[in-house]
Amino acid sequence: MRAPSGPATWPGITRRQVLAGLLLLPPTLAGCSTASVPQGPDPLIALADAARTDAALAASAITASPNLADRVQPLVDARTAHAATLDAEVARLDSTRASTTPATRPAPGQGSATLAQVRAAVLASGEAAATAALDLPAERVGLVASVAACCNAYAEVLT
Repeated sequence: MRAPSGPATWPGITRRQVLAGLLLLPPTLAGCSTASVPQGPDPLIALADAARTDAALAASAITASPNLADRVQPLVDARTAHAATLDAEVARLDSTRASTTPATRPAPGQGSATLAQVRAAVLASGEAAATAALDLPAERVGLVASVAACCNAYAEVLT
């Protein structure tokens, strides 16, 4: 097989025309990421806050019914890890944001939670994460989709 001699050409189209055409494409179609350009509040902030709330609610359920500890403590641990990981991702793109995760504790006035309340909260968090993943740049979708899948799995376990 013979190697081509000289640059590839397209009849009637110059390299300058191709480059000019690429400049007219939106950044996402041209292969550029717009992830570093903030378009309002980072959606991962709300997901991290929901993870902390879910962990606190689940911990409250364990306090109210210690016999649930074997089923619910892994959820507390997972949602606490979700909050820390989501906070780290937010901080990675916005260095002005603190990357420390507050301790998990029941919300004031929340009282004790039932297993049904925990399940409903985790299911809602899974749906919120799945919805948020639809509008995220590719490099963040995996993280948020994992959070959604984990929440939905725990919601099933808690039925």
